[in-house]
Amino acid sequence: MLPREYLRENAERLLAEMPERFGKAGLETYVELDRERRDAVTKLEEKRRRRNELSAIKGKPAPEALEEMKALKEEIRALEERAEQADHMLAAVEKGVPNVPQASVPRGKDETSNVVERSWGAPPQFAFPAQAHWDLGPGLGILDFERGVKLAGARFTVLFGAAARMSRALIQFFLDVHVDEQGYTEVLPPFLANADSLFGTGQLPKFAADLFQTTEGYYLIPTAEVPVTNLHRDEILPADTLPLLYTACTPCFRSEAGSAGRDTRGMIRQHQFDKVEVVMLVRPEESAAALETLTAHNEELLRRLELPYRVVSLSTGDLGFASAKTYDLEVWLPGMNAYKEISSCSNFEAFQARRASIRLRRAEGERLEFVHTLNGSGLPVGRTLVAILENYQRADGSVAIPKALQPYMRGLKEIGVRSLKV
Repeated sequence: MLPREYLRENAERLLAEMPERFGKAGLETYVELDRERRDAVTKLEEKRRRRNELSAIKGKPAPEALEEMKALKEEIRALEERAEQADHMLAAVEKGVPNVPQASVPRGKDETSNVVERSWGAPPQFAFPAQAHWDLGPGLGILDFERGVKLAGARFTVLFGAAARMSRALIQFFLDVHVDEQGYTEVLPPFLANADSLFGTGQLPKFAADLFQTTEGYYLIPTAEVPVTNLHRDEILPADTLPLLYTACTPCFRSEAGSAGRDTRGMIRQHQFDKVEVVMLVRPEESAAALETLTAHNEELLRRLELPYRVVSLSTGDLGFASAKTYDLEVWLPGMNAYKEISSCSNFEAFQARRASIRLRRAEGERLEFVHTLNGSGLPVGRTLVAILENYQRADGSVAIPKALQPYMRGLKEIGVRSLKV
């Protein structure tokens, strides 16, 4: 969330300079609403001051004073209602205003303005037609889309044998690198979250339709970012405890309400999937460098798996609601002949911390500041499994297993055509 003082001074500028990001945020009415609220508050203070003056008069009030006090009572009540209503309207607008992009973010109306920063690895060249994972997996007997539909519905998949084992292997591999080599602390948070947690990270109220809610009012988490970032909600952190680096593997649940017709085949866009997430809480002056570090940490996983990928800087029209800057890691999928997002690495600056009231104190007696928060997918299990199947496929339909993953697969080096079928 952005400070009211900042919006008061910059609402019109933001709307004029970046309509692709702020055009639907209600900023065209913000300045007028703020002016109305401040006018009501000013008049309210004047009326209260006059009421106090009259109340301070000793002795029996004159009839004129009694009439004035009666009128003041009604005027004060009306002004209080007016100020409260304007304040509620302002707060509602503020909750829906996205974060301000950093100056280095590419300008543009949508994903077509994203900029490829760098790439790693060459897409494999096969001497045979590449298959997509939705053909490879069923052919190996390890992915079952029909049974997923039978058990739950569309956008669910059942994994058998080597695919289920590979999912476990990927989770362990990701966590081992993050914890043992990159310095993250592993967390196992609840998989349900309350509304305050979803508000803190920016999913509520704007993206309620993308969430699954229980009858008790809890939400199934869409990402571990939600509970892990909120670990320190409403806390004041000593500056010398920062940075805090966390990683967690959780199931993630998304309704995909806004994705009709997108990636409907296969496992790219599911209602339920496992994902390892990395989260950083840092001092404000460190967040720009922290984003580069966090992104490099997740790139390292793809390099060790020898999966071709590219790093893309998202434009102002494609940037997530809470983000000030985002790099997407896109992995090459031969069966789809395209790069697909596999990780989103974002710097939220103070946007989430302000919503969740996560502050830092540099020294005793100094003013409190909001920490900066960052997070990234490190990595989603299903999409990584898809990338391995498609990039390591062979002409006979079998799939080799990346060398970095073989120790986690009990030495298994390939998924054979006739092995582990159901």
